[in-house]
Amino acid sequence: MVLVLRSVGKRYQTAEGPLTVLKDIDLTLVAGQSLALTGESGSGKSTLLHLAAALDTPDEGSVAIAGRDVSAMSESGRAGVRRTLVGIVFQQFNLIPSLTVAANLSFHARLAGRSDPAWENRLAGRLGLTPLLGRYPEQLSGGQQQRVAIGRTLAARPPLILADEPTGNLDEANGDAVMALFLDLLRESAAALLMVTHSARLAQRLDRQVTLTGGRILA
Repeated sequence: MVLVLRSVGKRYQTAEGPLTVLKDIDLTLVAGQSLALTGESGSGKSTLLHLAAALDTPDEGSVAIAGRDVSAMSESGRAGVRRTLVGIVFQQFNLIPSLTVAANLSFHARLAGRSDPAWENRLAGRLGLTPLLGRYPEQLSGGQQQRVAIGRTLAARPPLILADEPTGNLDEANGDAVMALFLDLLRESAAALLMVTHSARLAQRLDRQVTLTGGRILA
């Protein structure tokens, strides 16, 4: 098991009192499996993703990543989990402007202590980035930047990859091409993927789909 959420609940304080965002969430994800998380805005998808990334802790229940219960960890402990066990692909790319494509690709792998130039070169080739390794993010198209973001995440070989609308800033053709590459490379890495998406078409390309509504997972 790469990700296990058991009876997870999460609340936030508001001016009107406590607001329950997630309730009784049970979710498991095994190595090599991909899962699409869908649901309307406000259904709790972002909150669940933050818990799965060890960016936040639940008010009830437990969250385990690669066998480590992160629910009761200190912030420094969770930071270590994020650095070594979790990779995140953002909709906004979040590349480092002052680093070349090559340096962006290796950045997270170096932080995780897993730098592997041969794997990074393979990723660059598969993602069509080899001719662009000396360029900077501002010199790339949106599709190229998202390919770098995907390569950067995969380069560190994390067991768990989280993606938040990873093709949301791309047109349909570019988005489909990037997603196809992402899923192909994911299979090579044997990582598990939890992806938030509003697209039913993209969700159907993953192994499983679950829908959040009102903070609960629909059966």
